[in-house]
Amino acid sequence: MSMKCTTFQNPLIFSSLVISITLAGCASTATTPDDHSDPWTGWNHGTQTFNDHLDKAVIKPLAQGYDWITPEFVNEGITNFFSNINDVGVTINDLLQFKVTQTGMDASRFLINTTAGVAGFIDVADMINLPKHKEDFGQTLGYWGVPSGNYLVLPFFGPSSPRDAVGLVGDALFNPLTYVSVFGGAAANAVAAGARVVDITDQRDHLMTTEKIIDEGSVDRYDFIRNSYEQNREYYIHDGEPFENSDPDQNDESTDSTGTTPGASNGTKDTGVGDKKPGNTLKLSEPK
Repeated sequence: MSMKCTTFQNPLIFSSLVISITLAGCASTATTPDDHSDPWTGWNHGTQTFNDHLDKAVIKPLAQGYDWITPEFVNEGITNFFSNINDVGVTINDLLQFKVTQTGMDASRFLINTTAGVAGFIDVADMINLPKHKEDFGQTLGYWGVPSGNYLVLPFFGPSSPRDAVGLVGDALFNPLTYVSVFGGAAANAVAAGARVVDITDQRDHLMTTEKIIDEGSVDRYDFIRNSYEQNREYYIHDGEPFENSDPDQNDESTDSTGTTPGASNGTKDTGVGDKKPGNTLKLSEPK
């Protein structure tokens, strides 16, 4: 789906806070009481604490230094470069979800930005109205009906689920930097590792404002991130559209005398993670 705000879930070490904070973008913060099953809450709280300490000690100071020494045009170019690499995986996931038109658009984005955009440092595709899309392998698994499973916080990677943890493996296989590391020898491996660090640092730099909103606007930080993560994933898996409730028994039990479902319209289904319509979502400024 077309997007102005983007979540990046590259399988990169030290990426937990980058992913955690991005979760609030593109997701509504409304919740329904008792709508979450969180059987792994003990593990999740401990792992989130570990990730937060790692961010405070390593990632955030690195990002603040990066922001201080990097000119704005260089910062934007680095963001565009890694966004262009990400378009390879986006295109493959488009194809796996049979989004033919979007596959052509994202493949075109990559080709245009790689050539006319000087290896992706300039987002020429955006200038000619080829929008950036968000697709990853976790979304592809969801498209094919693989259930998400329980909420799970991963060390270094942050908020996830069993399905999206598997999705990280797919995303790694679709990332060209993976093959540079594996087949490129020691020098290429060092370059790829350095590129990953720069990518994480650049993403973290762009999320300073969002971090402040999370810290100041949430009563319970853990619940806020969990709720935002689950809503964010549902939003993208369904391309921001409500989806049909195909359970006739549930329809019979939940409809009133007018034949409509209280609190819903047009056959939408309450998934327990809030309204997914784009008009009701919190949109925060994120890197492309």
